[in-house]
Amino acid sequence: MTRQLLPEALVSLIDELGKLPGVGARTAERYAYYLLRSDAHTSKNLAKALSEVHSGVKQCPITFALIDASEEVSSLYSDTTRDKTLIAVVEEPLDIIALERTGQFSGTYHVLGGAISPIDGIGPEQLHIPELAQRIKNDSVTELIIATNASVEGESTALFLQKYLTDANINITMSRLARGIPVGVDLEYADQITLSHALEGRRKL
Repeated sequence: MTRQLLPEALVSLIDELGKLPGVGARTAERYAYYLLRSDAHTSKNLAKALSEVHSGVKQCPITFALIDASEEVSSLYSDTTRDKTLIAVVEEPLDIIALERTGQFSGTYHVLGGAISPIDGIGPEQLHIPELAQRIKNDSVTELIIATNASVEGESTALFLQKYLTDANINITMSRLARGIPVGVDLEYADQITLSHALEGRRKL
């Protein structure tokens, strides 16, 4: 069935769903058909969630994590049991969830808002780096864990951040998340960055 034979409302829904990252034309069509076949409440609940997402979510002015619109700061920052002298620096807000799932981190977070990527027009000035430097001073931070992604952009951002803080005469312990070969992955399928970090982080048996 061609798109010309579909109702205009359905075509419009397919087009909008197709604008989402990672959603191709066929996937958008399947999503649209699913919503059409489902109970009307399913579509209404989705529409309600979409209409409220911008008004109900904002950035923490200190950590730049996503918080409820009713909150002043991130609950992970205001929690008195968290160690404010330890900060994990991540690229995006959802990276916090991955680290929290480990149950091994008791510090706070700082979201840069991306990674340095000239090809995408993202430079250091677009990231929350000056705010991080101020936080280090305000909270007497003693250690910074740079938890940017193991990509070319993530590595460039980590190096820039290290140089930025050094040039600003901010003396602080900086560490990088250990990298290695994931369980179940053969060496021949590991990328160059992963293999390089695995070699650097090797340990005695």
